[in-house]
Amino acid sequence: MRGKEKIANRSIFASGMYKIIRSLLFLFDAEKVHYFSMNLFRSLCNLPSIQKLFLRLFNPGTSQAVKAMGLTFKNPVGLGAGFDKNALYLRELETMGFGFVEIGTVTPLPQNGNEKPRLFRLPKDRALINRMGFNNDGVDAIAKRLTAWRKKNPRSSFIIGGNIGKNKQTPNENAFRDYEICFEKLFHLVDYFVVNVSSPNTPGLRELQEKESLRKILTYLQMLNQRRDKAKPLLLKIAPDLTEEQLQDIADLCLEIKLDGLVVSNTTINREGLLTNQTTLESIGAGGLSGKPLFNRSNQILKSLIEKTNAGIPIIGSGGIFTGKDALEKRNSGAVLIQVWTGFIYQGPTIVKKIVRSLKNY
Repeated sequence: MRGKEKIANRSIFASGMYKIIRSLLFLFDAEKVHYFSMNLFRSLCNLPSIQKLFLRLFNPGTSQAVKAMGLTFKNPVGLGAGFDKNALYLRELETMGFGFVEIGTVTPLPQNGNEKPRLFRLPKDRALINRMGFNNDGVDAIAKRLTAWRKKNPRSSFIIGGNIGKNKQTPNENAFRDYEICFEKLFHLVDYFVVNVSSPNTPGLRELQEKESLRKILTYLQMLNQRRDKAKPLLLKIAPDLTEEQLQDIADLCLEIKLDGLVVSNTTINREGLLTNQTTLESIGAGGLSGKPLFNRSNQILKSLIEKTNAGIPIIGSGGIFTGKDALEKRNSGAVLIQVWTGFIYQGPTIVKKIVRSLKNY
């Protein structure tokens, strides 16, 4: 059997094994399983022979480099913010083949986030609901972790984005200061920044998407950015629940401030058309919905912003990507890069290889 066939068979085997493992993992609390699984993977990656096996199983192993925002991504498939909030699993995620990873959301001070349970699966809809609330170790601890990773991996081409936000107790009028703190402390440690004003799980945060509030934050950060010898790409992550008027405001503002990109989109508060029964949804309560139900809406917003900006701003497409076909639709809608999150949970660690190889065939 030739080498490529062996690798293909290993990948098929790995996908089948993950389906079995997932059925077991889904019996337990979603947040606890998340950390259990990644900590186990990290332990296994400490064994060089096992890490090499994982690289053969999960790494796309094909050239699909994408140049965007002045950066070179080894492939177009990234992992969205919220999965590795604290930069704990960079080696492991690189081993799984991701072209880039977005850490965070990072806030100036550590915070525990919202009360547990706060992460819920909707298997019938291939979706998740979360109300995590920017739980993270705080920018100082995360900066220390990134510094150690950079020293250990000085030649790594792995792209790391920093998703930054404000602490829950910070009033909206002072939010720009929180973003400044995170920006300054992470500047030399991440490759690009994403300003998160669109999570539905921090009270009042989405109000910062209004034009004047957003102008204050983005103008200030862009001023700090341009003072540097070499500015970092600065992006904005938006919600999928915005009106066309709000999208036009954001498009105009992004062009005015010369933002480097957009992430489209965050989770939705909409619950229309779900297969999960209403009683279950009511028992879960508030939170942001991600996964397959978000796919069409996020694509609509993506196309709208491409039109409103005359394709003048690079967009990272996020929301409901599970397969190569999904990724291709995002790319055809105008996304230069894509991010997975919920699809990764449902499809497993072979998702990057499958998507990259699917895109190569088109």
